[in-house]
Amino acid sequence: MGAAADFDTPISLVTGASRGIGAAVALRLAASGHHVLLTARNELGLSVIAEQCRKAGAASATVLPCDLTDQAAVLQMFNQIKQQHQRLDHLVNAAGMMQDSMLGMTRLADLQALFSLNVSASYQCCQLAARLMSRQKSGNIVNLASKVGESGAIGQSAYAASKAAVSGLTKALAKELGALGIRVNAVAPGFIETDLTAHYSNDQKQQLCQQISLGRTGQADEVAALVQFLCSKNASYISGQIIAIDGGFSL
Repeated sequence: MGAAADFDTPISLVTGASRGIGAAVALRLAASGHHVLLTARNELGLSVIAEQCRKAGAASATVLPCDLTDQAAVLQMFNQIKQQHQRLDHLVNAAGMMQDSMLGMTRLADLQALFSLNVSASYQCCQLAARLMSRQKSGNIVNLASKVGESGAIGQSAYAASKAAVSGLTKALAKELGALGIRVNAVAPGFIETDLTAHYSNDQKQQLCQQISLGRTGQADEVAALVQFLCSKNASYISGQIIAIDGGFSL
C-alpha cells in the first residue's frame, strides 16, 4: 500500500516483461526510479528481471504472472493493481508474438493467435488501464507497433495485419482519451535483435542490413530508450504518434 501514497513516483505496468523489448523497457523505467509492475506468462523469467530492476534503482518491482490472452486473468491482475496502488501512471504493451508465413501457408488458427495476443490483449489492457487513469485525469499508454504493420512485408501478412491494428488502436485511443489527460503513442521498431528474430540466419540479417540506412540491426535497449522518453515528462505534449525506430529501414 506504500506505493499508493507516493504520488511523485510513477507506477508503471509493462507487459511481456520477461524478455526482449519488454524486459529492456522494465529495466529502463526501473533506472528512472519507477514502481515497476511486470507481467508475462513466464514467472521465473519475470522474477529474474524483477531482481535486475531492483538493482537498477526501481522504487519497487512486482511480479504479476498472467496469461494476457485470458480475459479473466487480466481483469484479476488489474483489480490487484487497483487494490494495492489505487492508480496506474504508465502502461507499456510490449507483449507480442510474430510469425513468418506466406498467405497460402497461414492457418486461420495462427492468425487468431496473433490477434489474440497482439491486438485483443493490448486492447483489454488499454481499456482497464484507462479506467484507472481516468480516475486521476492523467496517464500514459505506449503500444508496441511495428514497421511491418506500417509498410507490410512479404511472408508476414498475418503479423502485419495485427500490428496495423495496434497502430489504428493507438490513434483512436489518443483521440478518445486525450480529454481525460491520457496520452497514447506507439513505437514501431524495425529489425530488433530479440528472441523473436533469433531464427533469422546471418545471411538473412545481412540482406536486411543492406536495406537499413544505418547498416545494422537494432537492439532492444534502443527501443526501450524511446519508450522511456515517452514515459517521461519531456513527452508531455506527444500523443497519437506511431514513432518509427528502425535505423532508416522505412525510408
